[in-house]
Amino acid sequence: QVQVVESGGGLVQPGGSLRLSCAASGIIFSSYTMDWYRQAPGKQRELVASITTVSVTTYADSVKGRFTISRDNAKNTVFLQMNSLKQEDTAVYYCKASQDWYGTVRRYWGQGTQVTVSS
Repeated sequence: QVQVVESGGGLVQPGGSLRLSCAASGIIFSSYTMDWYRQAPGKQRELVASITTVSVTTYADSVKGRFTISRDNAKNTVFLQMNSLKQEDTAVYYCKASQDWYGTVRRYWGQGTQVTVSS
């Protein structure tokens, strides 16, 4: 059974930092691209950051220079370090594991963790 579980969300003041974690089980973690998405109230879910199986990273323009995605394959975990947080970063943050293996596509989502940036 595949499980993807996020943690580390919470309430933080503007300018503060949070580190999100996402632990995956039931998959060969190192063979999956890992993504962080977020969804704010009334808005569509958007891709925040992505890290491939060879640790190539990409970021949304809105978080470049502030957020860092990383992975630890030994711990089956992906992280999102969020610095200089802004009120507009408030959202539910979701982790996704994805794999396209010779045309067989697999996608697994976590349940999300709330991040609230407020003074």
